[in-house]
Amino acid sequence: MRKLLGIVAFASGLFAQIPVADPLVVAKCSGCHRKDDKGNLSRISFVRSAPEGWQQALKRMVRLHGVQLTPEEARRVVQYLSDQHGLAPEEAKPGIYYFEKRHLDQEKYPEAVRDACVSCHPYGQSMNWRRTAEEWDLLVNMHIGYFPVVQWNSFTGMRREGGGPAAAANTADARTPVERAIEQMKKDFPLETKEWAEWTASRRQAKLAGRWLLSAAQAGKGQFVGEVSIEPGANPNEWVTRSKMTSVENGQTVTREGRSVIYTGYSWRGRSGAKDTALREVMLVSRDQNQIEGRWFWGAYDEFGYDVKLVRAEERPVILSATPGVLRTGQTATVRIHGDQFPARLAAGDLDFGAGVTVDKVTQQGPGLIEVQVSVAAKAAVGPRDVAVKRSVSAGAMVIYDTVDYIRTATDTAIARLGGGSGAFQKGYMQFEAIGFNRGLDGKPNTADDIRLGPLKAEWSMEEFFAVYGDDDLQYVGQMDRNGFFTPNVEGPNPKRKFSRNNYGEVWAVATYKGADAAPQKDGKPLTAKCYLLVTVPQYMRWDQPEVAQ
Repeated sequence: MRKLLGIVAFASGLFAQIPVADPLVVAKCSGCHRKDDKGNLSRISFVRSAPEGWQQALKRMVRLHGVQLTPEEARRVVQYLSDQHGLAPEEAKPGIYYFEKRHLDQEKYPEAVRDACVSCHPYGQSMNWRRTAEEWDLLVNMHIGYFPVVQWNSFTGMRREGGGPAAAANTADARTPVERAIEQMKKDFPLETKEWAEWTASRRQAKLAGRWLLSAAQAGKGQFVGEVSIEPGANPNEWVTRSKMTSVENGQTVTREGRSVIYTGYSWRGRSGAKDTALREVMLVSRDQNQIEGRWFWGAYDEFGYDVKLVRAEERPVILSATPGVLRTGQTATVRIHGDQFPARLAAGDLDFGAGVTVDKVTQQGPGLIEVQVSVAAKAAVGPRDVAVKRSVSAGAMVIYDTVDYIRTATDTAIARLGGGSGAFQKGYMQFEAIGFNRGLDGKPNTADDIRLGPLKAEWSMEEFFAVYGDDDLQYVGQMDRNGFFTPNVEGPNPKRKFSRNNYGEVWAVATYKGADAAPQKDGKPLTAKCYLLVTVPQYMRWDQPEVAQ
């Protein structure tokens, strides 16, 4: 019976714990976090998080509790806690967007956390922690201690009209918002998980040294290809990188040198380039250590970035990209295939784009580039196609289409920030993209089988978003160029505006596509799409949580 009770208690998380074995962590933390006879430190042994989570916690200890650390010691503490009290790859991937600083129109989260958690911060903040049930309860107490107002503006629901315990009693679920949220967190993000158990059992030292092939995309700039050299740094888990990437569109080449750290055996955090033009790098290494994917980003508000994929270079042909990525039926085109280790003396028959696409001739070839002329049959089936060079295949690298039936903006909403007026705050820019779509096999637009054609060269403009009578935001928020790059105005009171208001406002960013492949519209007008753009003030207060890199 005692053994059975022990198994039940362990499964329920009552005994869940991760002993702390690092002497530095024990020395710096055990003054406040009590150490038991099993090597557990209170609080610390009962939570797990990503590197940024541990960095945030460590900064709080330094600022509020007087912990004394040198920069080198701080790096060692974050490294150890991330490695031994971190997240498994499967746990980290759903919330990695939070650290990649990606723009999302809407986060996906359970309804239970809407009022208590995401009313103040993104759900990604919560997704990157694992705790015992007791620790989730203590987290509520921590919020109330640091931010007392949360009891009224979110935790109890009193800020909502007619809210509070009395109103809650009249619903099917009488719990407060924070009670519902914490119950959800305990269910979704416990300390002990199958993923973490499997990862800790199979984890091995990252072995990334060598040459890697790079493919990347940047909004407004298109595709890039190149390579990255990764070599060991001065300390374990540190790496030195040298990258070279070339724009597929205009041939411009960019080279950078950088440093990175691997946490938990797979979590890449780095920085590359000169100080004033540095890129932050957040990526995940695959389990087989042959691919690395993520985002490199920069800007005052991390608004610019590359979506990056690295593939380990091997003694075999690899296809990185095919340009253009779309071919229209009934047309001939020149296609450039970028890659590595392409064989010499290729003939037209060595390349394959699927049924209905004929490779007429190879016009240029080399180890990293093949240029071919192709013809697409008028009745070729529309949809994604594989691109094959002999036995090397890139799945879905090409799309066959007949018309662009409608367009959408890459995001439904966007935000830019005023700045540059006082010199204290930088502007937050915005680069827009228009994405083309084909109606798909069912012949109906806006259905599940529609085919995404990728970014199009649309013309951009702005329209007033009418929110109040006499709205004049369009005159003051900033300027949009024809390529979709928005430059916000300066911040500060503007005497030309009514009541000397700031230059903030709401407008529509409008994409117009007039390509010859655009499907004719009943009203005879070109294809258009709109994105809601909020131009707001600088972020005067920012939570200090930068990357955990060199």
